[in-house]
Amino acid sequence: MKRKTFIQLSATLMATPLVSPFNSLASQPRLKNWAGNLTFSTGNVFYPKTVEEVQALVKKHSKIKVLGTRHCFNNIADSTDNLLSTKELNKVISISADQKTVTVEGGIKYGELAPYLHQKGYALHNLASLPHISVAGSITTATHGSGIKNGNLASAVTGLEIVIADGSIVQLSKDTDREKFNAAVVGLGALGVITKVTLQIQPTYMVRQNIFVGLPMEQLRIHFEKILSAGYSVSLFTDWQSNNINEVWIKSRVGVDSDKVLPEFYGAKAATKNVHPIIALDAKNCTEQMGVPGPWHERLPHFKMGFTPSSGKELQSEYFIPLHHALQAIHAIHRLGKQIGPHLFITEIRTIAADNLWMSPCHNQTSVTIHFTWKQQTAAVLKLLPIIEQELAPFNARPHWGKIFTIEPKTLESRYEKLAGFKKLVAEYDPNGKFRNGFLNHNIYG
Repeated sequence: MKRKTFIQLSATLMATPLVSPFNSLASQPRLKNWAGNLTFSTGNVFYPKTVEEVQALVKKHSKIKVLGTRHCFNNIADSTDNLLSTKELNKVISISADQKTVTVEGGIKYGELAPYLHQKGYALHNLASLPHISVAGSITTATHGSGIKNGNLASAVTGLEIVIADGSIVQLSKDTDREKFNAAVVGLGALGVITKVTLQIQPTYMVRQNIFVGLPMEQLRIHFEKILSAGYSVSLFTDWQSNNINEVWIKSRVGVDSDKVLPEFYGAKAATKNVHPIIALDAKNCTEQMGVPGPWHERLPHFKMGFTPSSGKELQSEYFIPLHHALQAIHAIHRLGKQIGPHLFITEIRTIAADNLWMSPCHNQTSVTIHFTWKQQTAAVLKLLPIIEQELAPFNARPHWGKIFTIEPKTLESRYEKLAGFKKLVAEYDPNGKFRNGFLNHNIYG
């Protein structure tokens, strides 16, 4: 697949969900992803409400792909044939107080699950910037969240139920199926339909969020790990247009992290009001700041569930770099500031702990991520990405699977030591490529 066709564009408006999943291909409008930069290649979308309906659909069709909440920016979930949406598979199945786990259907959103858990006295260890994303979609793309000691969302998984290509059900447990489990959790949509997920939970907790503005880059260079370890979860926002980090977001666990809030943080000044990561935008869509304590699920994300997150009409790219290369990588990107600036809304820098999941960008490495929220200027962004990726190449950067990148398949292969084992499991579960699509053909089998 050529880079220029890596994502698809359309000027049409977002289509509404289909009333019936069995209408003919020609009669159905095509869905778009959340940001509107991708139009899916078929209007043939199915909305099963039970696992049995999933099994029947998978058995019936020779080619099919699974849709979550359509928050990916590339064609990882696209199909030219059939799409299966998990939006109706959105229930909490059970909580085990003894095992400290919750089992849910794969299509449930974190913004739906989290308040339920909090009401029951429980919490997850981490949440991503947006609560709008589904559990299955998030874990299969290794979507992450933040915290130097916090693994990504997939690291909370202890069990999976997957409908594989022949329509049968495979159940995998972290305790009893270690190798297959580690291969399957970040499955890139290649293994089948994730119908149930079991997640580790813990007692609920409170978090407060404090923002500091104007952190000197020199202070970041000298005190990098102290700054990124200053709270339970820390994010840095910059537009690369000065020698300062624009904003530092520190999310601290009440009663665990220090309760002392200083007027300065390594030269950055405490914000005097709620702010948006993109400073020019209104902060009304953002989670509460100014040190006001609140439940974990109302502070760990940057954006509230009921509002449009981030900018909306945007593109996103993100690269995972081993933590020990973080400062070199940040410096390399800072040198590109003049080229990046005209096309960028904001960059977020954060950390994620290492995990054992084979296709996770954090496999065997605690990572720093450099995340780009781009203006929807596709041609310009696709010209910039190879330049950025070349700068990050010495650090073996791994891209976020659900965002836009142009790294060649051979390079990806060299950065995932377990890729051959992953493809072996895919061949076992999907021998005829029922769940294969252009993204997998190019990036995994290219």
